[in-house]
Amino acid sequence: MEVKDLSEALKRKGYQVSVFKTKEDAADYIAGLFDGDIIGFGDSLTMTQMDLYNRLSEKNIVKDPNQYSGKRFLAAAKEALTADYFFTSVNAVTKDGVIINIDCTGNRIAGSLFGHKKVFYIFGTNKITEDIESGVFRVRNVAAPLNAKRLNYKTPCAVKGDKCYDCNSPARICRGLLIQYRAMDDTESEAIIIEEELGI
Repeated sequence: MEVKDLSEALKRKGYQVSVFKTKEDAADYIAGLFDGDIIGFGDSLTMTQMDLYNRLSEKNIVKDPNQYSGKRFLAAAKEALTADYFFTSVNAVTKDGVIINIDCTGNRIAGSLFGHKKVFYIFGTNKITEDIESGVFRVRNVAAPLNAKRLNYKTPCAVKGDKCYDCNSPARICRGLLIQYRAMDDTESEAIIIEEELGI
């Protein structure tokens, strides 16, 4: 699929859109947007690969739960929800601009919905799917198992690494699914598309 087509679809759904060839170019663009701001992160491997925490921390206060674990993770996640700006990635985005995310704690999907001056969605081309059905399949059977394995969770999907088992494990990573048909009302939103494979 052409990134240009996805870009136009997202614009029709109310998003601002920026497209970059590399994660370095995208990180440079993002770092140039802020100076002295309070920024919240949803935990994201894509943003870790971009070194965004270090880049943005040079001139801003960044609330990133991914820097911690346990109670400190939860405290940082709550602080991120009150930041002026919020950054997250996506687990899937359809070619017609529907964003799909799955979450365990809820901080990523909660932060993307309300309360910020602006929300940024950053993702590589590997997250693009044909439609909602294939997007949900990707989220449940590709992204969630690989993330559970990356985090060393002892869930059936992480151990076997092949699909979602709709398990009852205490460490289950997929607890809430958000299908976002359009940019949220009264919140400025920007999709940053990177023409590389990033994250899971």
